[in-house]
Amino acid sequence: MWKHHILGSMLVAIVVALAFTFAPSNTAYAKTYNWGFTKSKEGKPADAGHELEAVLKEYDAIYKGRPDEKVIYLTFDNGFENGHTESILNTLREENVKATFFLTGHYLKSATDLVKRMIDEGHTIGNHSYGHPNMANLPEEKMIDEWKKFDKLLNELTGVERTYFVRPPEGVFSEKVLEIGNRHGYRHIFWSIAFVDWDKNSQKGWEYAYDELMKQLHPGGIILMHTVAKHNADAMPKFIQEAKKQGYRFGTLDELVTDFTLERKN
Repeated sequence: MWKHHILGSMLVAIVVALAFTFAPSNTAYAKTYNWGFTKSKEGKPADAGHELEAVLKEYDAIYKGRPDEKVIYLTFDNGFENGHTESILNTLREENVKATFFLTGHYLKSATDLVKRMIDEGHTIGNHSYGHPNMANLPEEKMIDEWKKFDKLLNELTGVERTYFVRPPEGVFSEKVLEIGNRHGYRHIFWSIAFVDWDKNSQKGWEYAYDELMKQLHPGGIILMHTVAKHNADAMPKFIQEAKKQGYRFGTLDELVTDFTLERKN
């Protein structure tokens, strides 16, 4: 636990220091962006395009890792429990893979036992906001409250002091969201591998999820999946095993942020 505390303190110091480097310069500060990218093909990294790349770079937000190392990062967004997270956790334990789970306040309250299991088994809890609003539409005070209220509840239920990684609901954000997040010690984590998997009423079979993951797989990929989909849980064992066979290693966001920060300094 002390290692996580020290690492967390270091991450906050890095993010806050960077925040004061960036000062809003014009009306683009409040412009709303919807996260998106050109998907990977044949192992070539996903590409968010010049404008989004520039915005993320200015505020040290991340959506993919190094293109020359076969490391990938598994993340899940959990707004509510649909009965499949336990299966995913079982697979991660069996395959010795660590993931980050971006949770909401509702999930913390309604699936506390699963959250505690995530923590006990070495996974990272990310902040997906307390109430899952459009963060770009919120005034600063309410924006901060979304993150802090989540952290307060997380601490009360699990003893975890706070989160360091945040992900905006539905990928909607602005420079204002990124800058304020930095100022309060939060690093924004986006993604470079994703597919339609958030509709609990649309279960397409494990082959669908597996094929999408393998088709988009690329070095440095940050994978976004939703635990409400049974096809994701069912595809997980085969996907992890095949990715390992192809020489990929599953890294953590702590590793990614450390590498990213060192690379920016050099």
